[in-house]
Amino acid sequence: MAEKPELSQEEQILSMVKRVLTDVARDTHVRPGLKHPLSDNTIHGIRDCLAMIAARQAELAAESGRTSQMRPRFADEPRDTTVVKFDVDELKKDHPESDKS
Repeated sequence: MAEKPELSQEEQILSMVKRVLTDVARDTHVRPGLKHPLSDNTIHGIRDCLAMIAARQAELAAESGRTSQMRPRFADEPRDTTVVKFDVDELKKDHPESDKS
């Protein structure tokens, strides 16, 4: 498994601000038809900030040679990878000669 690259201070700040802004959005979510506690101007400002943060994070990742693999996926979206689980004990039972060291 590859080591997680060390994030710069700017990347850490962007990540924290993004997390706080999304927490604010989540915590102030209201059901349709009810008045939102935040003004429309504040909501648009949060969206604009999140867009700017995402763009800067992408720039920093590209500058450091990292590709961004963090994109949202729908639960039913097909994946281009498949996880296969192996039961090592069962494999050893089937092929005991492979256990010789």
